[in-house]
Amino acid sequence: MKKLPVEIEDYIDVINNCYYVDKTMIIKEILSMPPTSVILFTRPRRFGKSLTLSIIKTFFDKMHLTRY
Repeated sequence: MKKLPVEIEDYIDVINNCYYVDKTMIIKEILSMPPTSVILFTRPRRFGKSLTLSIIKTFFDKMHLTRY
């Protein structure tokens, strides 16, 4: 039985072992922004900021590996 991702901040661990709300569409929003944009993640505690940043990091790490 999968658990809720309480205090788990690693995207790979969450997708393999937990239920979570898919936030991958934020990558599309980031890529559609002008390159001079600044992104500020401000949310209350336990709102998924670290997990969202882990999703973004995992995406761009894998993208970097597949380019070369």
